[in-house]
Amino acid sequence: MSVVWVILGFILLVIGGEYLVRSSVALSFKLNLSKMIIGLTVVSFATSAPELLVSLNAALSGSPAIAINNVVGSNIANIGLVLGITALIGVITTDKSFYSFNWPVMMAFSLALYYFLYNDKQLIAVEGAILFLGLIAFIYFLLRRAKKNVDLDVVDETLAQVSYFKIFIWLIIGGTALYFGSDWLVSGAIAIAEKIGVSEAVISVSMIAFGTSVPELAASVIAVVKKERAISLGNLIGSNIFNIGSVLGLTSMIKTIPVTDSQILTRDIFWMLLFAAVILPMIFIPKRFQFGKLEGIMLVGGYGLFIFLVFLGSN
Repeated sequence: MSVVWVILGFILLVIGGEYLVRSSVALSFKLNLSKMIIGLTVVSFATSAPELLVSLNAALSGSPAIAINNVVGSNIANIGLVLGITALIGVITTDKSFYSFNWPVMMAFSLALYYFLYNDKQLIAVEGAILFLGLIAFIYFLLRRAKKNVDLDVVDETLAQVSYFKIFIWLIIGGTALYFGSDWLVSGAIAIAEKIGVSEAVISVSMIAFGTSVPELAASVIAVVKKERAISLGNLIGSNIFNIGSVLGLTSMIKTIPVTDSQILTRDIFWMLLFAAVILPMIFIPKRFQFGKLEGIMLVGGYGLFIFLVFLGSN
């Protein structure tokens, strides 16, 4: 029965994430926000909603390892799995803003999270507030840097015609699906972990992290199938920043998150830092500002190795 709850939780997270993205983008059109701002802020936050609800649910349910490893595992999945698969399907291009702004900010958030956790083996309210305020600062500078002539093809133009009533209905559907999906996923994952004899941290960094990264993966694949420009590298980086700044930031402000599994600091977070760091040289070699099949194979292969080592280490 636990497997059924996990599967149902996955399905509801996908449904909830899809409706939340739709409603958020449609609302942004109503507010006359540019596509770039929609993609890098609204969509990134919307696709991070599953991580936020799962982490809050886990922390308040007394399973803090799930909260931390969900974000760490999701950030790894966003780059290794989502970016990797998308690059295998179609070439992803980026520009100098990647290494001049987006990537350094993501690395700063990732290193800050490592320091806070390593320092006292917990994430307290003050540290969470720092991460959240850092996210606000990121959004502020992002808006200031945004150019009106920059466009993103991944945003569906038809959403500009959606009524406020339909947006409200989508928000209700998305929020309800995410709430129950996160609850069922966490409950089922904990039960599975107990039955097969692995820790909650192992389940959260693999199964739960994958489940909460499904919205990003689905959006990327759909964009490629529609022969539109795939979600840019900057958007995935934005999602990783939102995961740390909003998900762990807000969760730790509500309740202190202690590190209950040593593998978080001795293995998992270093994989997160590695995946974050390796994409910098990848955009220059072999082709400048491009992610193609070669990079996709390397990223997906690296993600597969990570998952293999996670389960190997649980035995």
